Amino acid sequence: MKIDPYKHMEKYVAWKNSVDGKIPNISKRNSELVWDYIIDMEHGINVANGSRKGARSYVRLNNLKQRMIFLAKLFEKELGLLDITKINERQLHEFFSKMRSGRIRRLDGKQYQSPSDYVKIFKAFWHWHQKVNRKKGIQIEDITSDLDISSSKPKWVYLDEAQVKKLCDNVSFDYRVLIMFLFDTGIRAPTELMNIKVSDFYNDFKELNIRDEISKTFGRRIKLMLCTNLIKEFVKDRGLNLEDYLFTKRPDSMNRYLKKLSGKLFGDKNSPAGESYDKLTMYDFRHCSCCYWLPRYKSESALKFRFGWKKCGKPKEIIKKKIGEKEVPPIGGIKQTEGNFNDTYSGNTKQNIYEEILKPTCNCNAGFTSGIVLDPFFGAGTTGLVALKQNKKFIGIELNKEYIEIAKRRLR
Repeated sequence: MKIDPYKHMEKYVAWKNSVDGKIPNISKRNSELVWDYIIDMEHGINVANGSRKGARSYVRLNNLKQRMIFLAKLFEKELGLLDITKINERQLHEFFSKMRSGRIRRLDGKQYQSPSDYVKIFKAFWHWHQKVNRKKGIQIEDITSDLDISSSKPKWVYLDEAQVKKLCDNVSFDYRVLIMFLFDTGIRAPTELMNIKVSDFYNDFKELNIRDEISKTFGRRIKLMLCTNLIKEFVKDRGLNLEDYLFTKRPDSMNRYLKKLSGKLFGDKNSPAGESYDKLTMYDFRHCSCCYWLPRYKSESALKFRFGWKKCGKPKEIIKKKIGEKEVPPIGGIKQTEGNFNDTYSGNTKQNIYEEILKPTCNCNAGFTSGIVLDPFFGAGTTGLVALKQNKKFIGIELNKEYIEIAKRRLR
């Protein structure tokens, strides 16, 4: 079962039962229109051509009903429209232009940050309205085709490695585990984060499987490079079983704590990504993780897979424009475990990392005398193979008998 930390289904069902087709505080006609639209989207009926078919998620349904009711109220107040389908093209463009310029403001007096979100919602509604009438033999003009749907880049809180370390040095063990897990994995928080179980870890906590059913895009199995020992200690210390969830605190509680801590350590000034430090949330670590991993990957495709992106997400733009480009030795791709992406992933991540780290960094050609390589979590023996390849001695420690036998065979 997938955990919904925001309880979207419960909220939608409660709203639907309480309203029962009669939405308060808007005209009867607007209530009928918005209700019919939301119910159709719940069942995937009259979806616009070119849009994804099927029922909309509860997240989407809550978003649609909230913003459509809000737009209906504004159209009634600003334009006197008791039927939102009677709006004409000029009225529509002028309305959203005023929203963008600040002439129409939020209830708290502040300017709308993302008017394009409301534009997209209304376009979807209008296309539904067109399709409903087309089935009746009535052609409705598309008055939304020229609407501006562009949006400015959102602000967020950027933390560099030193700042992440400072956070970890000033928190309890539980929050240190949370922060390093978020920074290492770049996982979506809280939606994917709250659904991670102990059974999702593999290879002695060196790999994480983000299951397909909990992901917004697709499931993926990724290497853990920064938080393995912390997670292992956390699971052992808390006595967690395989089917136990890793993080069980309320997301809003964790976000409040992070905001308070970040404000205390770094103040209320703006971070390089535009948002003030005292606004730090768990999701900001996804962006920070991207900035950390991007210059360390040889393949952008591998980076996209790690973060569960179908599209690029413009990570390079984040690095270059917001933070400044960094020169960092790459660590290679990650091992692809799902889909048909084998041509874009290098695999053998651990070997790539060690080859990069262990070779001399100077250019004097004086040669290099190695020490002894110690791997306390030897696994299948990749460290030993790389050490032998580079004429190094090694010591490997491994508890799992199956891995010991595999390592012996590989090292013969």
